[in-house]
Amino acid sequence: MKKLRLIIVLSLLTLICFSQTKEKQLTKLPSVDVKTMGSETFNTADISNDGKPIILSFWALWCKPCIKELSAIADIYEEWQEETGVKLIAVSIDDARSSSKVLPTVNGKGWDYEVLLDANGDFKRAMNVNMIPHTFLLNGKGEIVWQHTSFSEGSELELIELVRKLNKDEDISEH
Repeated sequence: MKKLRLIIVLSLLTLICFSQTKEKQLTKLPSVDVKTMGSETFNTADISNDGKPIILSFWALWCKPCIKELSAIADIYEEWQEETGVKLIAVSIDDARSSSKVLPTVNGKGWDYEVLLDANGDFKRAMNVNMIPHTFLLNGKGEIVWQHTSFSEGSELELIELVRKLNKDEDISEH
């Protein structure tokens, strides 16, 4: 009987914690100053794509899955843009000591993405990013409609399917 009560109490606590976590999820991008690759200050609230979807990918030089994800997308990114108009913004969370290596890496990999530098981690914290790669999908209104952590081969295909559904104004909440 005591075990049953304990299970019930733990279940209720889990439900309460889960419902509170859901309420805290962001729906819009926070206003945080980061740097562009040209060392200019850029406010994240100004991220836009003329009413088309945006993929926001948090990554770091030391993160092998991050590099794999961005490289996999790079191979088909031009096709994605032509088909859907999607824009990918890669947000490096490398600190001030290593952020000077970001541009050579981006150029060396041939990534045709807009890259932002979050060396202080302010944007990362504001977006509740605890693990990378952490990918967000924003609709044409700039609202966060989906997010995912980690990367496995082929998950970029799920991502483009979600972008396609967004372009058709379909609900993607079941993902």
